[in-house]
Amino acid sequence: MLGCEGGAKLRHSLTVASGFVENLCFSGIAYGWASLVFILKNDGYFSDLCDITANATALSDCSGQDEQFSLVFTVASFSMNFLRFPLGFLFDRFGTMATRLLATCLYTTGTLLITGSSPEQSALLFPAISCLITSGMLFYTTNAQVGNLFDSHRSTVISVYAGAFDSSAAVFLIIKFLYERGVSFHSSFLVLSVCSVIHVFRTFFLMPKTHIPYPLPDRYAYGVSCGGRLTSFRSCVLSWFFLWHLVWVAVMQFCHFLFIATVNPMLNRLANRDQTLVSQYTNAFAFTQLCGVLCGPWNGLIMDRHKGKPLAPGETKQEADLRSSSLSLFLTSLQCLLFYVCFSSPLLPLQYLTFILQVLNSAFIYGGHQAFLTIAFPGCHFGKLSGLITSLSAVVLLLQFPVLHLIREFLHGDPIYVNVGLTLLTLLTFIHPLHVHLHCRSLANQRRAKQEVANSGSKVTCNRLVGM
Repeated sequence: MLGCEGGAKLRHSLTVASGFVENLCFSGIAYGWASLVFILKNDGYFSDLCDITANATALSDCSGQDEQFSLVFTVASFSMNFLRFPLGFLFDRFGTMATRLLATCLYTTGTLLITGSSPEQSALLFPAISCLITSGMLFYTTNAQVGNLFDSHRSTVISVYAGAFDSSAAVFLIIKFLYERGVSFHSSFLVLSVCSVIHVFRTFFLMPKTHIPYPLPDRYAYGVSCGGRLTSFRSCVLSWFFLWHLVWVAVMQFCHFLFIATVNPMLNRLANRDQTLVSQYTNAFAFTQLCGVLCGPWNGLIMDRHKGKPLAPGETKQEADLRSSSLSLFLTSLQCLLFYVCFSSPLLPLQYLTFILQVLNSAFIYGGHQAFLTIAFPGCHFGKLSGLITSLSAVVLLLQFPVLHLIREFLHGDPIYVNVGLTLLTLLTFIHPLHVHLHCRSLANQRRAKQEVANSGSKVTCNRLVGM
């Protein structure tokens, strides 16, 4: 029996370690878009959209090219978010194996499309990046449940995975470095395509066929599904928790996707199209993204800080987890506010701080988002709820199209007014942590009132016994 338990622990350790590697190297590579855009521009993708002025200085207006690259990422991010609800239903209905096999197919398709692309076939970037970003989110979603294997460190594992997800954006930076040293980026993507065998191996040998339940049953073996009486999916969706969490995710996700879609044009504008300076800041951003793996654990430690401490009288484990999550939600909202304040500044050196805040906030968002759903709602609805939130967020992401058009046509490429408006919009995200805090305080007051009633009833009974 001890040998079996030791084997289970080894398998759990291999699962969590390989999940970390998968998130770090593959799940969020599409978010290194700024580094890939630098390569694609250099190779002449969408160069037919540049208006070249034939004069002594050979000036060129490539705002049309910049807009097309922004559109590629915008379409990809919308596609991923729009499909998340049906994909979440797939995850809940058919389990981990089916979802991961689909993710592997999308990942392989995306990398092969880029491998076979050329400046004459620039349109292939639209389906390619859409496949990559969708497959990455599916890998991350199926890996998030691995935290259920480690009860006292569940939120920490989820947050570490979120940090690794952010850091994987640096894969495109590595491809950029290799490209600058003579290695074709098509060859790099061919290598990434071959790495699909890693995903297949994990799917069949280190991941469950269905789900990893929480709390974990005794002598759990992969493939056990959650059971028991559960809150209905409809009541979860109609709760205030779901509504304010949706607002919290949608607003911040919109800010981050718009930033990634416009960071290259922003650097070109602030650097007066000095490509050496743009490359320097692009590298700095990619290096900062690499540090996302160091930011993720902070959020997990904040959410797990109460683990191991005694519960308050009458307090459930879920209430304690919920109470602990309110600080994480608040700090994430504060980071997003500061991030957009810096991004709205026209000072180029300040963008170093913008990069740091963006990466830190992104790690907190994804880790906190997944951890909150596992705390506030039944685990068997996790895929559907996570998918529904991101699908509804996709409706908000549709605003990127008119916003990008507004910046180009009416604001002449200067997004200062849009950024100031989004900075004010981030104030809405503070409602969610406030609501969670007030809910937890209300539960504490109810427990205190019940305890006082119980104590007063005990005193009355004792007095009657003494009187007899």
